[in-house]
Amino acid sequence: MSNARASHLTRRGLLAAGGALGLGAALAACGSGDDTKSGGSGKETGKASGPWSFKDDRGQTAEQKSAPKNIVAFTGTAAALYDYGIEVKGVFGPTKTADGKPDVQAGDMDINKVEILGNVWGEFNVEKYAALSPELLITDMWQKDALWYVPDQSKDKILKLAPSVALWAAETTMPKALARRAELAESLGADLKDKKVTDAKARFEAAAERLRQAAKSKPDLKVLIGSGSQDLFYVSVPKMSADTLYFQELGVKFVEPKPNAQGFFEELSWENADKYEADIIILDNRTGTLQDADLKKAKPTWAKLPAVKAGQVFPRVTEPIYSYAKCAPLLEELAKAIENSKKVS
Repeated sequence: MSNARASHLTRRGLLAAGGALGLGAALAACGSGDDTKSGGSGKETGKASGPWSFKDDRGQTAEQKSAPKNIVAFTGTAAALYDYGIEVKGVFGPTKTADGKPDVQAGDMDINKVEILGNVWGEFNVEKYAALSPELLITDMWQKDALWYVPDQSKDKILKLAPSVALWAAETTMPKALARRAELAESLGADLKDKKVTDAKARFEAAAERLRQAAKSKPDLKVLIGSGSQDLFYVSVPKMSADTLYFQELGVKFVEPKPNAQGFFEELSWENADKYEADIIILDNRTGTLQDADLKKAKPTWAKLPAVKAGQVFPRVTEPIYSYAKCAPLLEELAKAIENSKKVS
């Protein structure tokens, strides 16, 4: 995918572009639906023996004679399951950086112990997948019925090899996304009453309250959700992503850009990067996007932004790993950012 095509991508292409082109704000996916329509898990959860089934957010039910062991999953989803003690055999999606280190989406997984079937958008080794004798494929869903990082050209071959589960990463809020992945993990044998899990959930709930209080204490602070590419600065619509929608529900005041026809972010030339006043900028931290230090060197307009001059730019995990253990720090970090920031716009 070339930079020349960046402004002409399909909606699904835009979602993936963050890793390849730096269009991080594209992951603020459009969402006006209610994920309750997708249904809950089909099987009694917490049982790793006997017939297994799980109703996913497409409304489809995956079934096996027993809880699947040979699991292949999108990297970020695999990382969430890992936090519940469920390990996968293979992954696809951003897993390893160019220098061989774990991508941010790999979480705590040991990436040397999983088969990497694809590391970039459009890459999925079907032969390696088949060799794993897969019993279940799991991935996120940013658009209805679209399987995240499962290539369209090989989707039919892939889906014939094992049942699949897709869970919303958009058109939902963070607590609902967390609950659904916990349900799936429990159905695969995880113990949600384990102290590690209950402590993480308690930490998440405490972090949510801290963020609520931080936002309440500084109601005038405006937060901008941004992502930097070489040619454009993307400002996301907060309600279009599960994480920022939840932050907004907790009282965080966000810049509301005028989105393009796709509806979930506004593209700004770097000459117009100062279009919106903001006291805090949360900046896409994914591999492939330009970070604060890069932008200060390369983009004069960026360096002049009040939030940048005040040192009030903070990384944003644009594709959260939906486990309580990984989401609690996100709320804590945003709360701390608000607590320690001042009005500058």
